[in-house]
Amino acid sequence: MSVNEQVLNYPIPNDAALEPAAEWAELRSTCPVAHVKLPSGDQATLLTRYEDVKQVLADPRFTRQLTAPDAARLSADGGGVFSSDMAQIIPDGGEEHQHWRRLVGKWFTAKRMAALRPAMAEIAERLIDDMVKRGAPGDLKAGLGFPLPVYVICDMLGVPAADRDRFSYWSDTLLNLTRYSKAESDAAQAEFFEYMSGHVAAKRAERGEDLLSELIAVGGPEDGGLSDIQIMVTGIALLVAGHETTANMIGKMVSMLLADRSRWERLLADPSLIRTTVEEALRLDANSGFGLPRYLPEETEVSGTILPRGTTVVCSMAAANRDESAFEAAAEMDLSRSPNPHLSFGAGAHSCLGQALARTELQVVLEVLLRKLPSLELAVPVEELERVEGLAVGGLRTVPVRW
Repeated sequence: MSVNEQVLNYPIPNDAALEPAAEWAELRSTCPVAHVKLPSGDQATLLTRYEDVKQVLADPRFTRQLTAPDAARLSADGGGVFSSDMAQIIPDGGEEHQHWRRLVGKWFTAKRMAALRPAMAEIAERLIDDMVKRGAPGDLKAGLGFPLPVYVICDMLGVPAADRDRFSYWSDTLLNLTRYSKAESDAAQAEFFEYMSGHVAAKRAERGEDLLSELIAVGGPEDGGLSDIQIMVTGIALLVAGHETTANMIGKMVSMLLADRSRWERLLADPSLIRTTVEEALRLDANSGFGLPRYLPEETEVSGTILPRGTTVVCSMAAANRDESAFEAAAEMDLSRSPNPHLSFGAGAHSCLGQALARTELQVVLEVLLRKLPSLELAVPVEELERVEGLAVGGLRTVPVRW
């Protein structure tokens, strides 16, 4: 039975750690607007072609109103991920959303990222040194990938180093729809909310040189700033959006490069390729997780198909990033590919606010690893790498390495 004669389960099952599901190519060529069944049992529409995904992500008619009565539920019990109540505290559309992005986006400029690089490199070096002290083989995900982004975000939010492990747990709980129960997710969200409430109050009493202090300094809504609850939720959202996605990407990127050792050797010989290598790893990531869901409050056409009002659309950026009509030799990893207009950070008004931070972290990780561990290699055959099937974020269970 072909893919356009059946309703596929989504996410599409796939055991290969670094390779795409075989169905992606067939969907792009024969059924670019496909019916799929979500873990909740509800049906949604899956898009896999580059132009379709880019169009929908940039089209304001496709909203983030996933709490609408007729929107598809992503999971059966609604556990994991940011609660809809909390997410609605930050405006998710129109001029109000753009105003929020302008306020918060000042922290994510190229100039800011350049200023953060030395501190990121220092954190990476310390984590790698600790991993080396523990001896080979080591787990690159646990030793470097998982802690580095949360340490960086904690520094940006002015959170004490002693609280980093709690932040890691909260991030993990809020982003995973399969590992934790709804009760655990709700409890973690309540703990995190209470912590951030106290943290914002402390920043208001004594400001520092961090993002939350800067948002407080702008003033309240009457001054063109944010309310305390919006500042709190902004801090939580930055952790949830920026931790586990980058943490997993570090492990996947290094695994892609070590799966074919000639790629690692090429980078050792020419570190100027680090920037384009990071972009290519982001494009080629076949295990990025669920994709971006959107809700359609009015009838709209995509790729010649009429989508009725109430449709929930899932945009698979990972499948779109391998579309041969958009990328020459799309299945190949080209470390010098440029330009590389991949959709890994979305598109349009809701493209990832922290993409400059993620890019900088990935570049710094490669720079430090190449310098400190040039003999790095996978400690298991690539076929033995295992995927973690959390709903929101795709990753590898472990990344065993030796040096």
